[in-house]
Amino acid sequence: MTSADAPGRGALLRLWLGLSGIVAPVARWHLQQRVAWGKEDPLRVREKMGEPTLPRPSGPLVWLHAVGVGEVLALPALALAMQARRPGLHVLITSSSRSSAAALGPNLPAGVVHQFLPLDAAPFIRRFLDHWQPDLSVWAERDIWPALIEESFRRGIPLAIVNGRMNAASFRAKARAGALYRQLYGRFAYIGVQNPETRAHFLKLGVPAARLAVTGTLKAGAAPLADQPEARARIGAQLGDRPLWIAASSHPADEDMALAAQRLLLDQGKAPVLVIAPRDPGRADAIVAQATTAGFHVERIAPGNIVEQPADVLVLGEIGQLGLWYRLARAALVGGSVAPVGGHNPYEPARLDCAILHGPHIANFAEDYAAFHAADAARLVTDPPGLAAALCDPALAAMRPRAAEVASRGQAALGREAEKLLSLMAARLNRRD
Repeated sequence: MTSADAPGRGALLRLWLGLSGIVAPVARWHLQQRVAWGKEDPLRVREKMGEPTLPRPSGPLVWLHAVGVGEVLALPALALAMQARRPGLHVLITSSSRSSAAALGPNLPAGVVHQFLPLDAAPFIRRFLDHWQPDLSVWAERDIWPALIEESFRRGIPLAIVNGRMNAASFRAKARAGALYRQLYGRFAYIGVQNPETRAHFLKLGVPAARLAVTGTLKAGAAPLADQPEARARIGAQLGDRPLWIAASSHPADEDMALAAQRLLLDQGKAPVLVIAPRDPGRADAIVAQATTAGFHVERIAPGNIVEQPADVLVLGEIGQLGLWYRLARAALVGGSVAPVGGHNPYEPARLDCAILHGPHIANFAEDYAAFHAADAARLVTDPPGLAAALCDPALAAMRPRAAEVASRGQAALGREAEKLLSLMAARLNRRD
């Protein structure tokens, strides 16, 4: 797509771009404050000012970006799918939070590197783009940054969105600044979305139908989370015959139900081990205190996944470890589903032979959970007795391979998306040559 095909700059976009050129000193001070508060990695904070900490590899390079942990963890599989179709392709993945970087670290394939996204200040952006010189920019996130988009477009870097999702509330918010979003989305040559509702919202914001495609969620095609075989063997030997289940990416309401169900199981004379892996690892100590007060034998899992002796409740305080614990678990209560958050990613446990249990709040993955239920590969639980009964049901074992089969269907959609993105990059490389 050329500049002649894109909308011009309206007043809001011009204002944002003007501010982007002068906010660098304030942004730099803000980052220093965040370092002092422990919210930024002091060794890598300069990446957010566009200063690279890695060299750019020679040859074609694709830049993939996401913010949320779930979105970021879907990107390595997309990178691998693109590399399989174009050997020698290099991939840069950017994200914004320390938690997303920590989760991504163990799951980075060869030929893929990570940096933090620079703040949307013109000097930072220019340094970032001058260094990395991407041949394609792919955004797997609901939020986009105007100055980054505009500067990438000005340089002729093809822009794409994948895994797009826009619910009614998000659409209403964007519609209030409709001209701005019409101009920004007009810079994208391709937008892949998760569902027809999102496609309809992009159409209303002025995106031409020819640039839109309904692809489903790319999380369905994500590669299995990284394993830790030595730690898994060690913990498996410690567990012996004790079954293990996990409340994963949990919020307080999820944890309340999990602990209540664990109490019922223990009172019935069973001896399962419950692992609680909170969405926010910073809450681990509070969960340990809560479970201790409730009378459980509790152990916080030490760094390196060291467990002294499996207790009734183990609490995980590190991000990026779920690949190990899903492999050890027989079932997972997927978090954010008892709590009214909208549910987190069911594909992660499904790919690792772990049965899927969830609460009623699954709007974030409604179509995906419908597919799991159609295959009898997931189960709704609404209270502690129901959760305890599900964990004891022998039929749970048969759900595990069915869940893995549903998850495997996402590979085909991922491959089609990789081919579409490579075609955008090829057009740029051909023009450059």
